[in-house]
Amino acid sequence: MAGLYYEQFEVGATIDHALRRTVTEMDNTLFCCLTHNPQPLHIDRQFAEQSEWGQPLMNSLFTLGLMIGISVNDTTLGTTIANLGMSDVRFPSPVFPGDTIRVQTEVMDKRESRSRPDAGIVTFEHRAYKQTDDLVAACTRQAFMRRLPETG
Repeated sequence: MAGLYYEQFEVGATIDHALRRTVTEMDNTLFCCLTHNPQPLHIDRQFAEQSEWGQPLMNSLFTLGLMIGISVNDTTLGTTIANLGMSDVRFPSPVFPGDTIRVQTEVMDKRESRSRPDAGIVTFEHRAYKQTDDLVAACTRQAFMRRLPETG
């Protein structure tokens, strides 16, 4: 698996994820339909064109999910047990269909699990930027991570 084990994370390390994604109007519509979110700022072009944005906004929860999803291959693919939580979620700049998102992850903290000797908790800060280098999303995430398997 490409993900890292608990011991392989170094506090202060920053990962610039190579995977990028251009978001589309279809992504926005499908995500809103799947989550039953009828917000016209996302799915009604005529309504959105009359807003201060002048065009549809990408659903912020799609942006959050994409940001974390882009990070998975380089961090937790096959080595995570569970997400424990996300906090300090921010969306400082809007995302529109056609924007290309890139992600950076910083390892903020880690500690051994008090209840499971085979696991540890890693705290990440994920940051997403669009092609203009504007920060469009950020969050702190705690992941319950597997420790390196014992070799015998």
